[in-house]
Amino acid sequence: MNWKNEAMERLRKYENMLLAAKNIPLEIRRLEELSVAIRSGRAEDCAVLSGGNRQEERLLDNMMSRQELMWRLQQTERWLECMERALSGLNREERLVLQRFYIHPEKGSVERLCTELGAETSTVYRKRDKALRQFTIALYGSEES
Repeated sequence: MNWKNEAMERLRKYENMLLAAKNIPLEIRRLEELSVAIRSGRAEDCAVLSGGNRQEERLLDNMMSRQELMWRLQQTERWLECMERALSGLNREERLVLQRFYIHPEKGSVERLCTELGAETSTVYRKRDKALRQFTIALYGSEES
C-alpha cells in the first residue's frame, strides 16, 4: 500500500468527514422521530423496501437504518480522531501548506502560499512534500509499505 497516497486521499476527505460527523446525528434523530410516527400510525405513506406497507416492516427498517448510522458515526469519529492527532503533530506552516494543497485546494493556492511564506514555487512544493511526509508518518508510522 502506498501510505503517502492514502494520506493525500484522507486529507482530501477531511472536510466532508467533519460534515458527516455533524449530519449523521441529525439523521439518526430524524429516524427516531419517524419511528415514533410509525408506531403511532401517522406515517402511513412511508416507503418500505420490501414493497409492503406493514408497520412492523417500517419499524424494523428504521431501526436497522439507525443502527447502521450509529456504527458509521463511531467510525467517522475514530477516523477524525486519528486525523486530528496526525495534524496536531505538524507545525503551523506545515498544516497551512497541507490545507491549501489538499483540504481546501483553490485555484492560485500555490501563488498565495509563495506570497504568504515569502518563498519561491519550488520551495513551496518542497515544503508540501515535507509536510505530507510528516503527516503520513504521524498517521501510519511510515510513508512506505
